[in-house]
Amino acid sequence: MPNIDIRHTHTDPGVPVSWWRSVGFSHNGFAVETFMDELAHEQGHDPYRFRRSLIDHEPRHLGVLDRVAQLAQWDSGAPEGRARGVALFRSFGTYVAQVVEASVEFGEIRVHRVYCAVDCGQVVNPDIVRDQIEGGIIFGLTAALHGNITLEGGQVQQSNFHDYPLMRHDQRPEVVVDIIDSDESPTGVGEPGVPPVIPALGNALFALTGKRQRSLPLKATV
Repeated sequence: MPNIDIRHTHTDPGVPVSWWRSVGFSHNGFAVETFMDELAHEQGHDPYRFRRSLIDHEPRHLGVLDRVAQLAQWDSGAPEGRARGVALFRSFGTYVAQVVEASVEFGEIRVHRVYCAVDCGQVVNPDIVRDQIEGGIIFGLTAALHGNITLEGGQVQQSNFHDYPLMRHDQRPEVVVDIIDSDESPTGVGEPGVPPVIPALGNALFALTGKRQRSLPLKATV
């Protein structure tokens, strides 16, 4: 983009906070890729093609974006009652693009499929790459759907899995991971699956409901 202004503001929330899987890329990915989707919508452009028009000089970004669009058959659209969202993010030297297909069923968000293309350079063991990327996707979806911490009297109210749930096996979506062949130096795979999946889900919910969500966890109704 020819005109850009970036600022950093330190905020003290008043309680100790720490990092989670993919550290700062997690919330930055949500902010950036949700905003990219907003820009595409404001200009009346397809979210995939809008991103593509901005990265035609970045072959590795373009490679994963085009691959995930092919995997998801983007131009065919989502099945009735569902919608898709796309997100693209580079972290730890690894390029990842994802398409999330979701719906709202019985008042709850249901994630049906996640398509993912990853370029992490040379790959020694593809199974490890897929396992790590899938793990990051499930971690990100757990955060997007359930990651809510509340405070009362200065104390965190959640204490264990009964009031801070994780994504269960019966909620797990179908995950399709495609690895780009590359001669580049190998890069990280343990965390780069997280940043794109949260905004991709949020963008899918916007396509489904017409309501934009800018905070987590994501809600079935806004």
